[in-house]
Amino acid sequence: MNGREKRQYKRFESLNLSYVCVDENDVLVNEGMGRTLNISQSGILLETHFKMEFNHYVILSMALGDELVDVRGKVVHCGVGKDNAYQTGVQFVNIDENAELLLKKYIDFFKEQQLLESCEGETGR
Repeated sequence: MNGREKRQYKRFESLNLSYVCVDENDVLVNEGMGRTLNISQSGILLETHFKMEFNHYVILSMALGDELVDVRGKVVHCGVGKDNAYQTGVQFVNIDENAELLLKKYIDFFKEQQLLESCEGETGR
């Protein structure tokens, strides 16, 4: 790896969320709770306990405060991460205006959290 970032948007740490995985015909494959490892305006890296296939779609229920929205994405890669959990890259598709607004708020929240953690880390030296 050459260390050069290929993503258009910076990604930020995120929390747990619920998901539904469907195949290309919208037939339920699996559902459960997953942990987002990072997130951007264009996609999410999701940790789950089962492998998702390249042709699958994921519907994520994202919440911030009292706001809740479902966001749909296409699986773009999946591999085994630490603790034998799967790490699945999901690219968001067909995001409506409400989902886009909540997603931006969600990312802004994590930017603030990252800054706070960075400041706390410097004062703890």
